[in-house]
Amino acid sequence: MSLPATHREVRLAALPDGELTPGHFEVVTAPVPTPGPGQVLVRNRLMSVAAVMRPLTLADPDALGLPQLLHKAGEVMRGAALGEVVRAPGTDLAPGTLVRHRAGWREYAVLNAPEVSPVDPEVLPDPAAHLSQGFTAWLGVVRGAGVRRGDTVFVTGAAGGVGSLAGQFARLHGAKRVIGSTGSRHKADRLTRELGYDAVVLRGAGSIEEQLRAAAPEGIDVLFDTVGGEQLRAALALARRNARFALVGALAAQLSDDALAPTAISTLALIARSITLRGISAVDHQDAMPAYLSEFGRALREGALTYPYTRLTGIDQAPGALCELVAGRHLGAVLVEL
Repeated sequence: MSLPATHREVRLAALPDGELTPGHFEVVTAPVPTPGPGQVLVRNRLMSVAAVMRPLTLADPDALGLPQLLHKAGEVMRGAALGEVVRAPGTDLAPGTLVRHRAGWREYAVLNAPEVSPVDPEVLPDPAAHLSQGFTAWLGVVRGAGVRRGDTVFVTGAAGGVGSLAGQFARLHGAKRVIGSTGSRHKADRLTRELGYDAVVLRGAGSIEEQLRAAAPEGIDVLFDTVGGEQLRAALALARRNARFALVGALAAQLSDDALAPTAISTLALIARSITLRGISAVDHQDAMPAYLSEFGRALREGALTYPYTRLTGIDQAPGALCELVAGRHLGAVLVEL
């Protein structure tokens, strides 16, 4: 296979100070990288854009303890991608093998062989589903909160790439009532009409706690939280005894000017009602991947679950897509075909 001399990649031009705009990025032409022994050259075909990729400005970058979330000006952006192996000297990967990795935002990428994961095209009915945030959703529901039959579940950020799947997984695991939160009436209607939510709390339409109380008058058993802030506090106010909270994101802080902004909660309430709070990260639960893929694939094939996403074409679409996603203009995942 002959290779072009150059390819395109998206670099962070400047860290945002306030609203994120396409001007914070630049699409540049660069030489196609050359793999060394034990490395893999991948031609990226599809990449994910997620709100968690928003570049962060931190006074103390080391305080976050999550270097994979941090970008520096001048660097190529990073994110999940699917691609085909082009060359892989000194490895067992054959050209043409479909792989998943985290060096998206570029048309070609060189990675060390352990950084790519071969994808079995038979496991999921739609190859794009390999770029879903379903694993995080599944982990929060199954391992983080242990959703069980009869639970009332509150999913914050329910229209996002994680939340749009979390509510559906909660239902599959026996939840009796599933309540979501989002920022627009249009997305709220789609959550109830298309994704099986029973009720929606609308951000900006009054007190979150009062809306949640109306939607769950007997309280909630589970919080699946991608947001934090006011929504976490409201969930605590409505939590029943032995409620389980799975914390998988903190977008209220990350999309603000202070990614480390704390959320004030009552520890006395946690103790008095025996509430469990658990932060959960996919990095620590890779052993669960086969079980997740089996359940996700089966549910997609049977129509018990849908994977909502928007598909755009061309790497130049990626910066605008991230800005739109951060601004709340999409439901579900956003993918860019390269």
